Amino acid sequence: MSTGARLQDAWLRRGALACLLWPLSQVYGALFALRRAFYRWGWQKTGRVPVPVIVVGNVIAGGAGKTPVVMAVVRHLQARGLRVGVVSRGYGRRTDDCREVQADSDPQDVGDEPALIHHATGAPVFVARQRIEAARALLEQHPATQVIVSDDGLQHLALARDIEICVFDDRGVGNGWLLPAGPCASRGRVAATCCCTAASGPPSPRATPPPANWRRTPSRRTADASRSTRSPASP
Repeated sequence: MSTGARLQDAWLRRGALACLLWPLSQVYGALFALRRAFYRWGWQKTGRVPVPVIVVGNVIAGGAGKTPVVMAVVRHLQARGLRVGVVSRGYGRRTDDCREVQADSDPQDVGDEPALIHHATGAPVFVARQRIEAARALLEQHPATQVIVSDDGLQHLALARDIEICVFDDRGVGNGWLLPAGPCASRGRVAATCCCTAASGPPSPRATPPPANWRRTPSRRTADASRSTRSPASP
C-alpha cells in the first residue's frame, strides 16, 4: 500500500497513525483559526462583488466530487433564467495569470476542471490565483452576470460569499479530525457557515457522516441573497 493510500485509510479511523499525527492537526487548526481572525479583525481584506456568490467546495482533502456539483448548480440557475459565471483557481495549470476559459483553451493553461465546466455549461469561466480577481474580471467582461459560482474556495476568505455548499463523498468526515490526522480541512468554520451539504456517493460503512449541525438553516443574509438571484418572472 502506498503512503497516500495508507494515509487515506488512516483518516477513516482514530487508529495509531491518526493519533500520532493528531498533535500536528492541532497546529494546523490553530494556524487556520489565526488566519480567520486576521480577516475578522480587518488585517486581511475580504472583497465583495455586486452580485451573489455561491461557493461550492470540498470539506475534506483528496477530492469529493465537487466539480459535478458545481455544474449541477450552474445548470439549475441557468434553468431559472439566470446568467451565471464561474470562477476558479485553476489548479494544475501551467499559467499563473487571470484569464477567461475559451472553447479552444488548452486545459494545461486553464486547468482541467474549469475547461470541463465551461464546455459542459457554456457559462463564462475565469481562473486566477485570487478568486476575487477572477470574479472582478468576469463581471468586467460579462457585466450582465447575475450570480457567480466559485469552484472550490471554502478556505479562500478573500472572496466574500453569500452561500456555501459543502461537498462530501463516501468518506463523510472520516475520523472527524483535522489534517493531517484526519481528512477535514476546516471543520469548525464550515460547521458555523455552511448552509447546505451535498453527497457525491453512498457512505462508507467505516466513515462518519457529517454532523447534523453541518446542515444549517441559511442565515438571513443567505436567504436575502437567495431571493436576489430569482429572475423577474419567478413567483
